[in-house]
Amino acid sequence: MYLEIDPSGARRWLLRIMVQGRRRDIGLGGTTWVTLSEAREKAAAMRKIARDGGDPLTERMRQRAVPTFEQAARTKHTELKATFKNPKHSAQWVSTLETYVFSHIGGMRVDVIDTPDILRTLQPIWTAKPETARRVRQRMAVVFDWAKAAGHRKGDNPVSGVKHGLPKHSGEQQHFAALPYAQISAFVLSLRDQEGTAARALEFLILTAARTNEVTGAKPDEFDFESAIWTIPAERMKSKRVHRVPLSARAIAIAQKAIEDKGEFVFPGMDREKSLSNMAMLQLLERMERDEITVHGFRSSFRDWTAEQTNYARDVCEMALAHTIGNKTEAAYRRGDLFEKRRRLMAEWAKYCELKPKAGKVVSINKAA
Repeated sequence: MYLEIDPSGARRWLLRIMVQGRRRDIGLGGTTWVTLSEAREKAAAMRKIARDGGDPLTERMRQRAVPTFEQAARTKHTELKATFKNPKHSAQWVSTLETYVFSHIGGMRVDVIDTPDILRTLQPIWTAKPETARRVRQRMAVVFDWAKAAGHRKGDNPVSGVKHGLPKHSGEQQHFAALPYAQISAFVLSLRDQEGTAARALEFLILTAARTNEVTGAKPDEFDFESAIWTIPAERMKSKRVHRVPLSARAIAIAQKAIEDKGEFVFPGMDREKSLSNMAMLQLLERMERDEITVHGFRSSFRDWTAEQTNYARDVCEMALAHTIGNKTEAAYRRGDLFEKRRRLMAEWAKYCELKPKAGKVVSINKAA
């Protein structure tokens, strides 16, 4: 490491190093801004990169290209604007981050932020403003998911582990993974206001009571629209058995519309040659601020509805979920898949999902009087 002095008298630190067999001179900053100890730290870090076969200059340029949390959040917010039906909701999404997050980690690069940084950000509002804190945590998670997908960071989302360092809210109830079936029709109605592949895939998942990977991996040749059947091959099933799914009219409409794009998958991701990410529907729920439920939980909603609102036999309901029969003796004698009974069941479920939420009864004041 050298101290370089210009004819003008300006002084700067210079590292002379061999990088992949070539000599490189790398500036470490002027002495006005960088102390000797700081220059030595920078030099040591660059030597390590060079010893490991990397290029310190390339790494430095890469780090400079990594956005700060604020830059990443504003970029993600711009992408989300098209999905917000309510302009007020769109403005609130970024304003909460401006108010409670940017002053803490807004200027930090997204690749160096870790769970302790998230914890320090949330602690001041966690108990004082629990609902706001929950939304802030949720929106930070969305930003870090974007940063990872964009290649700006690696590893787990730093928001995931923060709950272990925060106290439970007073009177806090446990979240239910499944949406109560009585709320399904209202949810489906709000889901249809959402744009994008994830929204259509989630509605299709609800209507078919299928698993996430079964839906995201669906391919056009699995569908027989004339017979209204979706046949999932054994290799994509948890039970490793072929599963036939009867399709309602709405499920057919969703799949047919999706297949018009003529990709390899019915529900493709950003890369048209790849399937929708397993996280896409979960992220959609987060954008809808419904993080108290999970995608898999809709199968539970369906099963609760069948048990409490229908008279179908247990085997019919279990087969609709592609569950295997637990009793080996019974399974040995069960040859069919109760398909026609399941067809009627799924048609009733689709009809239930499309029921308009009941409005409150309006009574004329004059008549009441």
